[in-house]
Amino acid sequence: EYEPLEVVVGLPRSLSGREGPAAAKVRAFANELAKGIKPVTVRLVDERMTTVTAAQGLRASGKNAKKGRSVIDQAAAVIILQNALETERVSGNPPGECVEVVV
Repeated sequence: EYEPLEVVVGLPRSLSGREGPAAAKVRAFANELAKGIKPVTVRLVDERMTTVTAAQGLRASGKNAKKGRSVIDQAAAVIILQNALETERVSGNPPGECVEVVV
């Protein structure tokens, strides 16, 4: 309906950069998503610290971050997308890593 150029998916990593079980689930999800929306590109972008940043931003704006995880997740998604767009603007390269469709 919106004719997106690409879809950005947050990839959860530990602070050290390692990937755990949650990242494996996201990679599997992103692969299925990429199959379903082909030829639209799906990109995995590091989401470290976005939930913390979102919760801090909500508190700073006077919003009660404890009202629900979904509000924090929405704010974190905005931060992930903003970071991806800024990375692309500064570097001239697409952010994160492209999901290669595995059939």
